[in-house]
Amino acid sequence: MDTMRDRFIATTSRLLDEDPRVAVVLADISADGFSATRRAHPDRVVNVGIREQLLVGAGAGMALTGMRPVVHTFASFLVERPFEQVKLDFGHQGVGGVLVSAGASYDWPAGGFTHMAPGDVALLDTLEGWTVHVPGHPDEAEELLRHAVADGDERVYVRLSLQSNARAREVRGDGGFVTVREGRGGTVVAVGPMLDDVLDAVAGLDVTVLYAATVRPFDGAALRAAGHADVVLVEPYLAGTSTAAANDALADLPHRVLGLGVGQRELRRYGDMTEHLAAHGLDAASLRERIGAFLRQR
Repeated sequence: MDTMRDRFIATTSRLLDEDPRVAVVLADISADGFSATRRAHPDRVVNVGIREQLLVGAGAGMALTGMRPVVHTFASFLVERPFEQVKLDFGHQGVGGVLVSAGASYDWPAGGFTHMAPGDVALLDTLEGWTVHVPGHPDEAEELLRHAVADGDERVYVRLSLQSNARAREVRGDGGFVTVREGRGGTVVAVGPMLDDVLDAVAGLDVTVLYAATVRPFDGAALRAAGHADVVLVEPYLAGTSTAAANDALADLPHRVLGLGVGQRELRRYGDMTEHLAAHGLDAASLRERIGAFLRQR
């Protein structure tokens, strides 16, 4: 199976052929994958080198001219390092674009903490009007990317990861959680690539599982419709990122929310992605223990 990043390169290359409004801005990352496309569209595939503030600023400048920019690099260099440009060049100027990241929270631990971005979605939560997609499979990544590029002049963030579920789920670019299974003892919301581990973790537990490949806007209506006072959020980025949104959705009801995700503590041994998942309590065995304890089911 190809990776989400492989699918991003192939899909965006086709979009460049199909739509003269689309442009791609890179900062060296994935530049090799776009080399053939760059020869075909030299004026719409731009590599600014390792200059991430310029990366975002150039994308916003293209949007000002009426183009639909797709801006891409690792998450830590796309959201965290040039955050001021994301805030001002896109937000303050009131233009749209599609930011597509790779690397996620710890896809490449050998790159060190500079290449880890568990706080990217929380940072975007401080800004107005960003749609955030977190696909759990390459097929979902393609569907959500195509929707994002076609989404008028909206501001959209697509968070890609090496972590992937075994099969794709039906996703809609306009958001909405999908009910995967129904139960009576609580609701578990699994975000993107966390779904398979969540389903393994709750096997035999009497719970509803909702799947979220689009997390902003947060689908509070689906959470309410599930009808449970106890809610567990399992997110592949900073723990608790969506806890406030879940509380807002259930504000007029007695409820409890447990937010599971990446901890704030920096892990200073590289390891691999699987070891980071276990260290943050996000592998299936750890999730089983934490979800079961919160919902009082064993």
